Amino acid sequence: MAAQTFLLAPAAIFAAPSSSARPFHSLRLVAVPGGAAAAAARALVLADATKKAVAVLKGTSQVEGVVTLTQEDDGPTTVNVRVTGLAPGLHGFHLHEFGDTTNGCISTGPHFNPNNLTHGAPEDEIRHAGDLGNIAANAEGVAEATIVDSQIPLSGPNSVVGRAFVVHELEDDLGKGGHELSLSTGNAGGRLACGVVGLTPL
Repeated sequence: MAAQTFLLAPAAIFAAPSSSARPFHSLRLVAVPGGAAAAAARALVLADATKKAVAVLKGTSQVEGVVTLTQEDDGPTTVNVRVTGLAPGLHGFHLHEFGDTTNGCISTGPHFNPNNLTHGAPEDEIRHAGDLGNIAANAEGVAEATIVDSQIPLSGPNSVVGRAFVVHELEDDLGKGGHELSLSTGNAGGRLACGVVGLTPL
């Protein structure tokens, strides 16, 4: 989101926001030198600070979970994942292109891939933006993970808001398994649960 500049007279008064208002973003005001005009007015830049989003994962099986995303300014996004009901072991975890669940998780489409690259690992240079690797479920079927990634922002042209997270049946081979699906899906199998990303109050 581009910063917006406002000129305010020195005597301008900021009204306190209504107590019922709950903005999605926190904001910060940054003073900007105004040259000759500084004596008459103050230039302020209004910029996004912290952004937060959430996705609630559901499916046709017992698998369910919650994913929270937090981004500071234009930095990387931190993704906290907790999924239950899984078979023990590794499960592919991806961001898919569409937030459409009218046909269950199938209608979320392919992996989010704005750069039209092949599938890979999160640390690979060549990867889908939505390639977030695997999450590991313990003996009780619970998977917890924290992922920090710079390709899944919460604002801008490649914002992930309105797209969907999907947890898969099998391990993602990270594009290196040699299977015919390795370079498109990581051969991660069926879609167990999914959830659409939406902004949430801080």
